[in-house]
Formats: sequence, structure tokens, C-alpha cells
Amino acid sequence: MDLLNTLVDKGLRRETPTREEALAVLATSDDDVLDVVAAAGRVRRHWFGRRVKLNYLVNLKSGLCPEDCSYCSQRLGSDTGILKYSWLKPEDASKAAAAGLAGGAKRVCLVASGRGPTDRDVERVAGTIAAIKDQHENVEVCACLGLLSDGQAERLRAAGADAYNHNLNTSEATYGDITTTHTYADRVDTVRKAHAAGLSACSGLIAGMGESDEDLVDVVLALRALDPDSVPVNFLIPVEGTPLAAEWNLTPRRCLRILAMVRFVCPDVEVRIAGGREVHLRTMQPLALHLANSIFLGDYLTTEGQAGRADLEMIADAGFEVEGADEVTLPEHRAGGGGGGSCGAHEGDGGACGVHEGGAVCGAHAGGAERDSVGSGAEAVRTDLVAVRRRGAGTDLAPNA
Repeated sequence: MDLLNTLVDKGLRRETPTREEALAVLATSDDDVLDVVAAAGRVRRHWFGRRVKLNYLVNLKSGLCPEDCSYCSQRLGSDTGILKYSWLKPEDASKAAAAGLAGGAKRVCLVASGRGPTDRDVERVAGTIAAIKDQHENVEVCACLGLLSDGQAERLRAAGADAYNHNLNTSEATYGDITTTHTYADRVDTVRKAHAAGLSACSGLIAGMGESDEDLVDVVLALRALDPDSVPVNFLIPVEGTPLAAEWNLTPRRCLRILAMVRFVCPDVEVRIAGGREVHLRTMQPLALHLANSIFLGDYLTTEGQAGRADLEMIADAGFEVEGADEVTLPEHRAGGGGGGSCGAHEGDGGACGVHEGGAVCGAHAGGAERDSVGSGAEAVRTDLVAVRRRGAGTDLAPNA
């Protein structure tokens, strides 16, 4: 296929595809999906080999958020049955992080729900970073605390944070359909603040919210322009009790095409499969490792992931290897930047570090492009795969790591 050959050549040269080429990837048929994966896999292997970076989420503060993001299980006034608790003590957060690190994670993502941190919150997180690094000197720490005010990124950097996550989530044209309490421009500003402070910027998207192909391509091209080190790709987890609970319009093949498009547009960037991979990729998860070079280990912010042991077995069975703590994630030409890596959970699992749990876009905004939806190729709704987290941080039960 001429399109794929062109995109591979561009990816190996770090050249940005045209908007039309990116849209064409999403428009490929199910018959061609393995060819698309193979082509994007060549780009992934060129820049990242067969390494898979493991990241681990610690939800420092769950629920209690004043924002109205439609995809988020922690949104204002939500009745989703998630865990709700205020700030974890530094020693409890460090203990939670240790479980993920013992499972092979090299980065810990510290996430707190809310519009953004107060200066007191920044100091609180600084204490948590110190507690974690006292026990694990070489661990990478990414913070995800919401919108940053002037000077806060610099204080986090001074406290030992390596990266900062803040996702764009969807295109600028449709951002107002999912959130009214802050703007797309607010999010862009926070990513730029993190960059300017010397932090490794992490920013990604949520797919499956009823958006068009054009929306997906536009947000990924906008991310390319912002130049984060890491791009987490979240697939909406439609949590009951959120406005987007009925948005089940992804198939495993659609998810693979989205990941391939992101890899072609961001060839030398850490692409992370974040929230929703178990729900929407399901048995196709191993194929996605040919596109993304990073995943979360274990549970997400407010929902459960598959067992950490199953993650490790999947990586090995697919012929990949876990990236070691002494290995540099990014290619040499990028590794000199701000923390040498990136975070990426999503914000919907309850506002997350590149991770999104539950949440999607307003169903009224589905116009524009062809969608995978129930009745046009999508599988049956799998609510059995969505389970609220009841273990780990904020509970007395052992974490899934």
C-alpha cells in the first residue's frame, strides 16, 4: 500500500504526515489492519526496539473534584461509586509506589484530582516525591495535578519531579463539548509551563468519546506541535454515572488504527497505551505493543486493570521485553530534554496522569466521520470489563501490581 510505505519513510525521517495521510490511516478497512500494524511497527522498532516501558499510577487524592469533565468518574456531582479520599500521607504513597516498582515499573505517576494544586498542595507533593526517592533513588516521578499556576512547575522540578502530565484529551474545536469549567487553552498553557520548567512534558488524548476522525487527527497534530516526550492514548472507559456512560463506539481494530496513526504522527515519542486498553483492545492487546512502547502496570486511578502478572506475561509472550531501570526510554536526540521520559495516564479514570478512566465526549458531537458503533461493526457493550477499583491506594488491601 503506497500510503503505508510513505508513512514508514516519513516516520524513519521524523517527518510529519499530512493531515490527509493521518486521516487515511483511520479510514483503512479491517482487512488492512494487520498491514497498518506492521507498517507502524517498523517505525516503533526503529526508535524503541522491542522495549516496553512500565509505569505505575498512585492516586494521591480520589474524587472530590470541582471540574465537570464529562468523561471523568471523579467529576463534580458524579455518582459513580468510586473511592473518595483526601491526600495520601507521603509514607502511604511511597508504599503504594513500591508495589509497582517491585513489579518492574520504572516510572511512578502521582495523580491528584482537582482543578489544579494550591501552593500548599505542591509542597505536599514535594514531600511525597522525597519519600519515594529516599527509598528508590533512580525512580522517575511524574506529577499530574491539574492546571498549573506560575512558578509551580519550577517548584515541582526542584522537588525532584522528572515529568508533568496534562492531557489535551480532544480537539480544540470540540473541547467545549466535554468540559465547561476550563478551556483547551488552559491545558495547552499548563503543558507549556511544564516544558519551560525543564520537566519532561507528557500530554495525550482520549478516544471513543463520540469524536470524528478529524478531531482525533487534529488533537494528535496539536500534540506533535507541542512536542511532548510522551503521548498517552486513553480509550474511554464508560463508567456508569458519567454523562458518557453510553458511549461504547470502539472496536479493537479501531483502537489499533488510532494507535498506528499516533505512532506515524509522533514516531520518536513515547506512545503509551493508557486507560481502557483492557476494555477496548481486549485480546488484541499484544498487537498494540507493536505500536506503543509504554503501558501502565496493574490498576488505573479509579478502575481496575488486568493483573500485573498478566501484563508481564503478555509482554514476554508477544516477544517484547520490559525496559530496564538503567535504560533510556527516548532516542538519543530526544533524551537530553527535561526528565528523559514521560508520564501518561488519563483523565477520566478520575483525572489522571495520562490515564483516563471512564469518560468520553458528548454523544451529540459525533458528526463528521464514520464511526465504529453498535450496529455498524462494534462488538456488544462489555460493561463486565469495567470494575471500580477497591484495592491499593486509599484502601487497606494490597494493590494490583
